[in-house]
Amino acid sequence: MLRKTVGRILKYGALLSTWGLIITVIIQILCRFTPIATPSWTEEASRIFFIYAMSFAAGLAMRNDFYVHLDMFYNRFPLKLQQFLSKAIPIITFSLFAIMAIYSIQFIILGIPEQSPSMGFNMGMAFFSMFIMSASICYYLIFKIRKNFKNKRA
Repeated sequence: MLRKTVGRILKYGALLSTWGLIITVIIQILCRFTPIATPSWTEEASRIFFIYAMSFAAGLAMRNDFYVHLDMFYNRFPLKLQQFLSKAIPIITFSLFAIMAIYSIQFIILGIPEQSPSMGFNMGMAFFSMFIMSASICYYLIFKIRKNFKNKRA
């Protein structure tokens, strides 16, 4: 149930962020071809929407195994090394993103007193995307690591 809820939150977050990005870019394009001045907030808003779209989608990419694999090299390795890498890479990746999640919290706290130049919201909100990305990747890596070690026992 929790896994489905997390997936839905990430999916809707990615969709809303992507639509926000599309809308702000359309506003920028339309304003360039009309006498209407382009609002200053659209550049910053499109940047934030893009960052959030990537952050929400990163966990979904990990869940569905959509990241790039270098199979050309991997398949040339001996079977024992392939088995070791299949277990080691998710653990190393989890460790790195767990560290990123921990330090992103400090980054968010540091950004709270700062304000964005054109939109005026606190930058902690912008930096929160780093936590979303790292936490969602770690969440789905836990399932991948458990699956890898269950397969060994079978």
